[in-house]
Amino acid sequence: MILAERPATNDRIHTIILEPARRRPRLWFAAAAMLCVVAILASLLIVRSHASAVSYTTVPAQTGSLAQTVTATGTLNPQNTINVGTQVSGTINAIDTDFNAHVKKGQILATIDPTTFQASLDQAQAQLAQAQAQAQAAAATAGGGSSSVSEAAAQAAAASDGTKAAQATAASAQAAIASAQATVTKDQSALTLAQDTYNSDASLLKQGYVAQNQVNTDTSNLVAAQTTLAAAKAAVTQAQAQSAAALAQAVQAGATQQAQAANTGVTSAQAANQVATAQADEAAIGIDRAQVTTAEQNVKNTIITSPVNGTVIARDVTIGQTVAASLQTPTLFSIAQDLSKMELDLAVGEPDIGHVAAGDPVSFSVLAFPNRTFTGSVEQVRQAPTTVNNVVTYTVVVLVSNSDGALLPGMTANATIQVAHVDNATIVPLAALSYQPPSGAFGARRTHRATATAATTAGAANASPWGATTTTTSGAVTPGVTGRIFVLRSGKLTPVAVHVGLVTDTQASVTPLRGTLAAGDQIVTADGGGARATHAASAGNPLTGSKTGSTRGVLGGVR
Repeated sequence: MILAERPATNDRIHTIILEPARRRPRLWFAAAAMLCVVAILASLLIVRSHASAVSYTTVPAQTGSLAQTVTATGTLNPQNTINVGTQVSGTINAIDTDFNAHVKKGQILATIDPTTFQASLDQAQAQLAQAQAQAQAAAATAGGGSSSVSEAAAQAAAASDGTKAAQATAASAQAAIASAQATVTKDQSALTLAQDTYNSDASLLKQGYVAQNQVNTDTSNLVAAQTTLAAAKAAVTQAQAQSAAALAQAVQAGATQQAQAANTGVTSAQAANQVATAQADEAAIGIDRAQVTTAEQNVKNTIITSPVNGTVIARDVTIGQTVAASLQTPTLFSIAQDLSKMELDLAVGEPDIGHVAAGDPVSFSVLAFPNRTFTGSVEQVRQAPTTVNNVVTYTVVVLVSNSDGALLPGMTANATIQVAHVDNATIVPLAALSYQPPSGAFGARRTHRATATAATTAGAANASPWGATTTTTSGAVTPGVTGRIFVLRSGKLTPVAVHVGLVTDTQASVTPLRGTLAAGDQIVTADGGGARATHAASAGNPLTGSKTGSTRGVLGGVR
């Protein structure tokens, strides 16, 4: 017991006795705590049941055909347009055709004044005639020169023969001189012998050893030897004279031969000059003949004719107009060879040109017939780029049938090129491939992990519990990768791994990799949504929820 004092209001002191407090039972505190926990859990469950109810926007899967297209604009032109020009300059003095006229090959279209070209032709023909006459005269002179050369050659040959004969005579005379000199030597020896014999016998006669007859004989022999020697010396003199005459004749014959050879050379040179003159005149004939041909062609070129059968789609000249064909051939007419076959030249942008190939079907419309669709096919993808304001385009040539003539050159067409096509394919919206469940449905960690894995490793089906997705940070869906969609079945959100095939601007064809996907399956494209196309799932995990809404709407016109 505790005693306490406190002052009173009447200046008296009160004494207060304080007793110890009584202890309450612990059970009461436990009950209060349990009530609080139950209240908190009840509040959380109520709030969560209202806050976690998720609604989904769905669209039924479709089975059908899907086409990937590229759009472009272009201009219609005839498949083959011929620009008819002129090769000569002059004044148009006649026009024989007009716009839309059907012409035949070789038909006259227009005429250029031929006066100047006809005068040039007459002058060329006169020069040709003059050159031909000069060539004939030169040919005759060259023929006479050939005869002179032959005659001079014959005279030179005769002079050569005379020279050879004179040289032979001179050689014979030289031989005669040698023979006469040999005779003189022999006769001189005989005279010496006769003189010695006479002298010996005369001495012996004085001594009486020989008879007078012997001396007389020796005398006669001596005289005869002297006579013979004198005759031999005379023969030598004669032979020398004949040799000198023969040598003189040989020299004269040689001079004659040289003169004839020189004459032959001069005659040959003259003949060669005459032949060259004749050849030059003949070449001049060829030049003049070519000038005549050119002048004739110029006269023909004054008549403008159609090179093909076709239709005149443009006429750029009038009567009296002067055309000049100096540097660039002017265009007088444009002729479409066949307007029943047209060509559509499309300008396809750089991002789309890689998908376009020859043979792709094309559909297009023109302003003149907005409710009519024309068709054609890609004939050629030209590799020459066109850059305008840093935008690169390529020309795609499309062949179009124009049997009824409705399409006209120059019309502007809005075309759609079908670059890919699949039949009997399962088709889903692109939004279904990029859809991710809300973070509260599967847990923020799981959903974020699946998205990151799909963004970094597209096509890895086992990268997350639901399979990889085709979405990247830019949200693009590309063909050939593995994706994932969610199907709402009996109120349960079921993931289906798919292989993405053809992709268009709004849809894609898919093939299930695991599980099944049939036409009519409700494919989730977004959370929430209006009353047109939503399905409500129960609170909690959408895969195991027990309460399911039954509201079903229409999306894209397909129930």
